[in-house]
Amino acid sequence: MSIAFQIHAADNVATLLGDAEDRVSLRGEAAGDVVLLRPIALGHKVAVADIAAGAAVVKFGIPIGTASTAIARGDWVHLHNCTSGFDERSGDFDVITGAGKDMRYD
Repeated sequence: MSIAFQIHAADNVATLLGDAEDRVSLRGEAAGDVVLLRPIALGHKVAVADIAAGAAVVKFGIPIGTASTAIARGDWVHLHNCTSGFDERSGDFDVITGAGKDMRYD
């Protein structure tokens, strides 16, 4: 079983320490398992609690963004359902690559 690390007790997300298909074991401030709603890749975040649309996404004990849609426990937390609190352009990033859609590479 893959592992996800919850950094702070107030966090509603944990970071995967390996690719995961169906379930992760929580470490850090949390204990137990989270059933995944879809496969999630190494380094990405999983919701460890339900997060309402418009609510803060919390990592490191601080809000890092806002849920743009409701996020269920076990779902992947990324650009398709979360806007960054650190980068005003985050809503314009490609969901898969993270590349800014407002930039052109020739």
